[in-house]
Amino acid sequence: MLQASENAFYLKKTVVLVGMMGSGKTAIGKAMAARLGVPFLDSDAAIEEAASVSIAEIFERDGEAFFRKREAEVIERLLAGEPCILSTGGGAFLTPSVRDAIADKGAAVWLDAKLQTLWERVRNKDTRPLLRTQNPRQTLSDIFDARVPVYAMAGIHATITGVASIEQTTDMVIDLLSQHPDILEKTA
Repeated sequence: MLQASENAFYLKKTVVLVGMMGSGKTAIGKAMAARLGVPFLDSDAAIEEAASVSIAEIFERDGEAFFRKREAEVIERLLAGEPCILSTGGGAFLTPSVRDAIADKGAAVWLDAKLQTLWERVRNKDTRPLLRTQNPRQTLSDIFDARVPVYAMAGIHATITGVASIEQTTDMVIDLLSQHPDILEKTA
C-alpha cells in the first residue's frame, strides 16, 4: 500500500537508514517520516521492546551472535510492514541477511558522515557502549574503517556534513530518494 503525505509524496517501500553512530539516523529519520507522513521505526527500540531488556544487556547476557540473529529477525519483521522510515543500529547492515532483506523489501540509504563529524557528535555522550574504551577516538576510527566498505554497498549514498541542519539534510535525502521513483514518487 502506498503512503500519501500532505507534501505530495508517495513512499512505495521502506527506507532503511544505515551508517555510523552519530550519522543522524534517528534525527534525520524522524524528520523524514514527519515530512513524508509515514511512520518512523527504530530497530534498536523494537529489539529492546521485544526482549524487555536493553541491547547492552542482550550483548552481555547472550553475546553478539545471538543479538545479531534477533536483530535480523526484527528488521525482517519491520520490513514486512507498511512503508516507513526505519533507523537501524550501526552494526545491522554488516549482517549479510539484513542487507539481503533490505535489498529485497526496502531501500538502504547510507548517511555518510566524515569521522571528524561523527567524533564531534558522539564524544561527549556516554550512551555509546562501544566507545567505553581507553581511547574512544581511536575506537571510533577503527569501527569507522571496518564498516565504511560495507555501508558503501547501500544503494543510495547521502553525504552528511557537520554544518547542515537537520532540515537541510532531510531535504537533501528526500531529494535523493525522489530520483528513485520506485522508492519515492513526487506527485506534485
